[in-house]
Amino acid sequence: MLINAAPQADFSYDIAQDGAGLPARVAIYGENASLRDQIAADLGGAGFRTIDGGSIAALLEGPIALLGDVVMVDCAVTGSRGLDAMMLAGLARLDMRVARAGAKLIVSTSMAGLDDVFAVLDQSAPQILISPSRAERVVAVGRVMGEAGAARVREMSEEDRLALLRLSQQVEAIAQSLDRMTQPLAQQSHPAATLISGYKRSTEPAPAVLAGSGQTQLPDPRMVRQVIANRQARARFFDAELFGDPAWDMLLDLTAAHGEGAQVSVTSLCIAAAVPATTALRWLTQMVESGIFVRVPDPADKRRAFIALSDRSLTAMAGNFASLRSPMTLAA
Repeated sequence: MLINAAPQADFSYDIAQDGAGLPARVAIYGENASLRDQIAADLGGAGFRTIDGGSIAALLEGPIALLGDVVMVDCAVTGSRGLDAMMLAGLARLDMRVARAGAKLIVSTSMAGLDDVFAVLDQSAPQILISPSRAERVVAVGRVMGEAGAARVREMSEEDRLALLRLSQQVEAIAQSLDRMTQPLAQQSHPAATLISGYKRSTEPAPAVLAGSGQTQLPDPRMVRQVIANRQARARFFDAELFGDPAWDMLLDLTAAHGEGAQVSVTSLCIAAAVPATTALRWLTQMVESGIFVRVPDPADKRRAFIALSDRSLTAMAGNFASLRSPMTLAA
């Protein structure tokens, strides 16, 4: 149910509950009023109370009064241009407000807006969805509610986080299957295949480099690129979903880029993961939080952030390649 109300209205949230049994509410922001209504209807059907926060411009006007346990923002962009300055300013302000309030933030965007969104949202640990379906939005709200409940009960270990991530991936796959069942065949898309075909990165040779402060040497980046090519070639003979391993694919891509002296954007790394972008981004975020990846601000453009391997990950990847005994092993 969508509630259109002034900031001073008294809301009573008594339908859906989060993982700790507390009342749940979702504030919805976005430029498209029809889409906000659709999201509210879908969430209402799942038992969540919703608040219509209005356009993203409202985030810049006075206090942010309509803030739920979960805040969902749609800021998809069309074409190749990123988000405009107004959207970025509104998202940055909301990011700080959500972080202070301890709420959960879900932002949906397109691939064209991903780098901008990822760079500006650096305080609230948001869930970022890439061109999500209606089912994926509902699943995302349920997921963050579950995470909030688990966090209240106890601090999650890295093992807990990875288990929750894998479970979320399975639920997301079910949601995508349901979406495909309701779409005509001609309208169905295959995100992973699209991502692989659109992936381009310079493979000019570069000198080998040392991992961190140790003495173990990373392999020539051309060899790492060959390993990546061999892994992608399997999709010609088998269903690509049999080999989904986004964490390893991203590790390989960043290892090769490190040797090439190349900077890797969030969008490029999600493409390299060879899975749907939302899934790749969820893994990427978890690996940043775990210290496997690090965010590197772009000194020339504050709206961008690159991703790189941490020193300990460089050492680990160098050790991994050093332990492999033959080219046949590398190609496996």
